[in-house]
Amino acid sequence: MSLSKQHELHKRRQGRNTGVGLVLAAFVVIILGLTYVKITQGGLQMQPEQGVSDGG
Repeated sequence: MSLSKQHELHKRRQGRNTGVGLVLAAFVVIILGLTYVKITQGGLQMQPEQGVSDGG
């Protein structure tokens, strides 16, 4: 009996894990890309408050 022989269930699980890993990596790349674009375009600057009244 060989220890390196994999069951068919492990092969299917490996394929699923690879797919989930690729989807997760793609999601991270998209989020990092959006963050980079927002920062380089100056989208994270504080907006000045306009017309704020304290009711008094």
